[in-house]
Amino acid sequence: MKKTLLSALALCLTLASQAQQTVKPQVNVVPAPASVEERTGTLTLQGTSARYFANSETAERMAKLYAAYLDANFGLKLQKGTMQDAQVIFSDDDQLPKEGYQLTVTNRKAVVQGHEAGLFYGLQTLQQISRNKTKTGLVLPAVTIKDQPRFGYRGVMLDVGRYYLPVPYIKQYIDVIASLKLNRFHWHLTEDQGWRIEIKKYPRLTTVGSQRKETSKGHLSENKFDGKPHGGFYTQEEVKDIVAYAAERFVTVVPEIEMPGHATAALASYPQLGCTGGPYEVSTKWGVHKEVFCAGNDETFTFLEDVLTEVLPLFPSQYIHIGGDECPKDRWKQCPKCQARMKALGLKDEHELQSYFIRRMEKFLGSKGRKIIGWDEILEGGLAPEATVMSWRGEAGGKEAARQRHDVIMTPNTYLYLDYYQGAPGSEPLAIGGYLPLDKVYSYEPLPKDLTPEEQKHIIGVQGNVWTEYIPSGPVSDYFTFPRAIALAEITWSPKEKKDYTDFRKRMRGVLYDLDKRGVNYRIPEAIGAENAVIVDPVSSGGEGVGASGISTAAQRAVVKLEPPMAGAVIRYTTDGSEPTAQSPVASGPIIIAPKKDETITLKYIVTIPETGRNSAVYSNTYTRKSYKSAVNVTPAGKGLKFQGFFKEFNAAAKVGGTADTSGVMTDISIRAFQRHPAFGAVFEGFVKVEEDGLYEIAATSDDGSLVFIDGDLVVDNDGEHAPVTQTGIIPLRKGYHRIKVQYFDAGGGDMLKINIGVKGKQSLNLRNALFN
Repeated sequence: MKKTLLSALALCLTLASQAQQTVKPQVNVVPAPASVEERTGTLTLQGTSARYFANSETAERMAKLYAAYLDANFGLKLQKGTMQDAQVIFSDDDQLPKEGYQLTVTNRKAVVQGHEAGLFYGLQTLQQISRNKTKTGLVLPAVTIKDQPRFGYRGVMLDVGRYYLPVPYIKQYIDVIASLKLNRFHWHLTEDQGWRIEIKKYPRLTTVGSQRKETSKGHLSENKFDGKPHGGFYTQEEVKDIVAYAAERFVTVVPEIEMPGHATAALASYPQLGCTGGPYEVSTKWGVHKEVFCAGNDETFTFLEDVLTEVLPLFPSQYIHIGGDECPKDRWKQCPKCQARMKALGLKDEHELQSYFIRRMEKFLGSKGRKIIGWDEILEGGLAPEATVMSWRGEAGGKEAARQRHDVIMTPNTYLYLDYYQGAPGSEPLAIGGYLPLDKVYSYEPLPKDLTPEEQKHIIGVQGNVWTEYIPSGPVSDYFTFPRAIALAEITWSPKEKKDYTDFRKRMRGVLYDLDKRGVNYRIPEAIGAENAVIVDPVSSGGEGVGASGISTAAQRAVVKLEPPMAGAVIRYTTDGSEPTAQSPVASGPIIIAPKKDETITLKYIVTIPETGRNSAVYSNTYTRKSYKSAVNVTPAGKGLKFQGFFKEFNAAAKVGGTADTSGVMTDISIRAFQRHPAFGAVFEGFVKVEEDGLYEIAATSDDGSLVFIDGDLVVDNDGEHAPVTQTGIIPLRKGYHRIKVQYFDAGGGDMLKINIGVKGKQSLNLRNALFN
């Protein structure tokens, strides 16, 4: 037991602080702690007079890390002292919850209590409140924080199979996620495009499998290449070094060795492991490949067991990830060995053959004292007995596994795929697709409501994933990962009731400042307070204007208050349609925007960081003055919208039309009936019924383009050939029926169309009940 006199000292400090007057908490910590009590008073650490004391080897290491932090950032020298003269005390206390800590600061001392990881996380919080340097020294607020994580598994996956990322970058990445109290680094080491870990028994995995002759450029459907060889791998010594480095920061590295799919690089190295025998080459294209490990060949399992036998000593992780996703069965269906295996085992289909494959590997790893994790496809054909499921295709796989009493790590692509777009594609680096802004990541709740409390206990963790098809370097990886991984950290650590996005944005400013100091190339987020707004004409609405949350729109004007998204940043803006530059006005106070009736003014701005010279992309928000749209006096014929389908190529939703190939009535706005065609267009027309006067937000998510008209006005313009992107518009509507028209086109490849309508801040309309013709 580590509970010592230091614990009693901390208790005394807590009691002393309770005698101080309680004030509203102002401590900015991310992720939000379970309990924060901020009090009057401060603790000042000065010059070389500040002392620390630690009561264990781990506590001593945390104290030295804090001393190094103070020296590097503030030039303050924290020296070792005694328990009596120390201003900062690290107390190893194993009576606190696992990974939990308590931080108590009074005007005399700061005490961090915790055991092992708990002390480390207490240190991260202490560093976050150690930012206020004054002439007299470093000033810490008086506070009592009691904290522990919501989930035990808090992870980020980084794919190095597509692009090799160097060791120094991997270490910095681990540094950053550890500072956010994330504790799992899922290292995706093998792929169709590259094998990245040294296996001494099979040297061709690195001499052949780690190299590709060139790389696909652009999106999956494009047949373009850069003509540049790419390669790289981690030696076993480098792996040991990284694993040890992570362990010092209480991050467990979970390796992934993909099987039975995503195996082209391995097959190029050892072609006898495939169903056809090759020849194969390390893939230069992204996507899902038909060449997979042969499930009917015993040599395949010998190979994989040999590989894992070398991998296991490098990674003390309880879990070994074996992939299991995106494994086409084409080759297995044609392979005599696979078909003979199925017949001998009495397997009814190739899904059961995959289940056999996974179960066999689970048995092997179980004999070595390890457990497997796999993507949710491992549910197909029957789940291996002790497997843990990573639910990536939404939540369905995770919920099914939890109902079967299997442990689950939630990582749905709809919320936690950090390689998706964060903003308008035109202003963002090329991404694989999707649209996942910071606020949507933050909104994720990992415990599905339709699971029982007992089933919810099997949701043991949450993970964000960074796939690197379009992420060729460390700086680009940083851009996609952060700040969305900061939101992920709060999802995984903080109590559900503590989550508040507005408060999070303000607390996050200090974290982003810290990332700047580390040289992390994170995406500079949009300004706080920046939202599209509609100013409703009071003549027609009978009252003052109404706008987006936090924006005053009285007297036909918007009063916009933009706050920098991180400490030390400056916002420069324009309202005349021009692009903002370093000479544009600074948004140091309220911006008055007063459009004329039916006019839209666009506020454009950039966020700049003078200390580093970095600029954000150009962000924009629209401010439109409109009158309420009166309802249409109509008696609809029935529910649903009239539709027309056009089975030919278009290059814009605005051009969809002509002689329809099909028509009819649909109960909702769906393209399912047209998706079998390689390219198509669709038009939906009718009425939408709204049950109250209000400002309605229309959202269109589409791949490719879409347009939404309400009462003849274009409300959402999401046109163009692009990956899934969401665009929104706002329109004031009176209660009743309003004309709606939706135009959409698909140019081939992916296709998607989702329309959402609702009053901002309220539940969206159920369109099946609200659409009429």
